Amino acid sequence: MTPGRTADEAGPDDGEPAEARAVDAALAAANVLMRVAARSVLEVEDLVTTPQLRVLMLIALSGPQNLGAVAAELGVHASNATRTCEKLVQAGLIVRSEDPSDRRYTLVALTPGGSELVEHVLGRRRAAMQEVLTAMPGDDLALVASAFERFAAAAGGEPTRDGRFLLAMGS
Repeated sequence: MTPGRTADEAGPDDGEPAEARAVDAALAAANVLMRVAARSVLEVEDLVTTPQLRVLMLIALSGPQNLGAVAAELGVHASNATRTCEKLVQAGLIVRSEDPSDRRYTLVALTPGGSELVEHVLGRRRAAMQEVLTAMPGDDLALVASAFERFAAAAGGEPTRDGRFLLAMGS
């Protein structure tokens, strides 16, 4: 896409291949999506760090986790995951319990306060997305929804389970 032009302004006569236009449009949309996610994290940075929020999101998405699973998902050593979880326990956002299927392991689960924090972050992300979408003409919404659904289907694979880019539960 020619610099300074939107995807709508670029047309088939511009000589720009459709794939290049689609890549530019996807990158522009990704920029907006990343800003939405980043703003929601900034809103709670006085309560939790980004790694702590990732743990909360992981548990919200996947249910109670053992510390090894937390460490693996975050890509950190088990001792780092333990320290991160300990701070969340002290903040009253998660609780530890014995794993009923194997007493050698400890599970961490969200408290009501932890659930509320996750719901707040996701609610802010959803509201920000809704604000952007409501600024669009109504006829475009079905096209946008279809394009996003097709894009997600074409991407395949599993998203990260730690929720750092999650915009809503079940995404």
